[in-house]
Amino acid sequence: MFGDTATVAALWWAVIFAGFYHGVNPGMGWPLAVSAALMERRHGALAKALSMLAVGHFLAMLAILLPFSLLVFLVDWQTEIRIGAGLLVTAMGVYLLINRRHPKVLARVHPTRLVLWSFLAAMAHGAGLMLIPFYLGICDTGTQQNGHIAAQTLMGNTVTKAFAVALVHTATMTMGGGVIALAIYFWFGLKFLSKTWINLDVVWALSLFLVGVVGVLLANIDH
Repeated sequence: MFGDTATVAALWWAVIFAGFYHGVNPGMGWPLAVSAALMERRHGALAKALSMLAVGHFLAMLAILLPFSLLVFLVDWQTEIRIGAGLLVTAMGVYLLINRRHPKVLARVHPTRLVLWSFLAAMAHGAGLMLIPFYLGICDTGTQQNGHIAAQTLMGNTVTKAFAVALVHTATMTMGGGVIALAIYFWFGLKFLSKTWINLDVVWALSLFLVGVVGVLLANIDH
């Protein structure tokens, strides 16, 4: 019992860490929030832009997690679903390692449509996919019985957990990106950002690959 509790706690911490990791990544949009605040010349614009980015990211996480919350309904195939999800995340990491070009569709989105931009950026970079192995581990049904009532309870629990994972992840992402955006906006400025820019594309792709591999290993271990 303690082992199961510790595992679930570790998975939740992984969701939180992934949120901070997504937040500090410039590809998730915090430079756009800084730019919006500087162009509008008011502090409130920064908070507004960050909140819009958060909404878009949250919706993208749900778009990925909710379909898997329905798949968890298939209790007998739980291990296979987790392995398949891990392989999908791994494949996304390999794809991003091979294809370094940023999606052109992001450049076509107007800068004021930050919710849409954030949603598309998260989907294009596989941000939601990174959460799948953690989410499926949290939703591990173990020896839960099948049956109509049990199935309804399971469905409700997995959907609720999908919202919870997306919410916790997005909150920590906004916090991580928000701290950097505030520092750049109030103290360092965009000139500092241009001098210290770090390309995280390779790191991002490798992290997806690693999370996918770990997801497959955890699925086999739990099985």
